[in-house]
Amino acid sequence: MRAVVQRVARASVTVDGEVVGAIDRPGLLALVGVTHDDGPAEVATVARKIAELRILRDERSAVDDGAPVLVVSQFTLYGDARKGRRPTWNAAAPGPVAEPLVDAVVADLRARGLEVATGRFGADMAVELVNDGPVTILVET
Repeated sequence: MRAVVQRVARASVTVDGEVVGAIDRPGLLALVGVTHDDGPAEVATVARKIAELRILRDERSAVDDGAPVLVVSQFTLYGDARKGRRPTWNAAAPGPVAEPLVDAVVADLRARGLEVATGRFGADMAVELVNDGPVTILVET
């Protein structure tokens, strides 16, 4: 499992002209990708990292500040562009495998008391964000 975690001033996801998820104050945007052999252990690790990374102002975490998190599924995190000009997506888990695991990350974050907004799995999403810093961290299991 991979997550690109960005510190943001605000962020939102729009699908077909409708905002489906948004955070309107400083927090985190987490783009989450799933590979074939991911499971509960990877979910727990990624959720813990997202919640506890000390990348907010004054070296605080989302848990420390009660900061919101916007989670967006992102299969392209497993794109491989080492050969040629067209990436392959072979390492990305298919939707029926990936969707429940992304949902589990969201559930784990909520269980930690965090406010979590989401995109819409499998949709053509427009993600808008105001990067703060910028601070961008790659989390891998």
